[in-house]
Amino acid sequence: MFTVLIVLVGLERVAELIVSQRNLRWSWARGGQEFGRGHYPVMVVLHLGLLVGALAEVHLAGRPMIPALAVPMLVLVLGAQALRWWCISSLGPRWNTRVVIVPGLPRVTRGPYAWLSHPNYVAVVVEGFALPLVGSAWVTALTFTTLNAALLRVRIRTEDAALRLLPAGPT
Repeated sequence: MFTVLIVLVGLERVAELIVSQRNLRWSWARGGQEFGRGHYPVMVVLHLGLLVGALAEVHLAGRPMIPALAVPMLVLVLGAQALRWWCISSLGPRWNTRVVIVPGLPRVTRGPYAWLSHPNYVAVVVEGFALPLVGSAWVTALTFTTLNAALLRVRIRTEDAALRLLPAGPT
């Protein structure tokens, strides 16, 4: 069952990439500017490593599924997915896996962005530790969480600097 979950999350990532590519074309057509290109490949490898690492750890290390751990972690994974798609929906064509700013458009302040500056990263953090723990892959959970914290420091600084270029005003 854990393998099925990882495959489903992987398919969800493919759907995100399709949406992201469509939105990237939308942004480029409106003069969008990309920031932080250098860390993007690291982010892709890290997120792929989460899925591969969790599967490898469960199967190679023979991690047992512990229902008392798996069930609440699965609930967190599902909540993280819901939050992620709420973010995608709230940003509309401006959502992207890259940091792209369309000049002249104000910062989005609807949906979860009304309360948090970076709600998508809350989803990433929760999913990053919860997904592996559904299968008791604690090494993957710990490794991803640690590496992701370092990456998010760079990513959030990059995104905040880019967002400062936008005019004030709600959307």
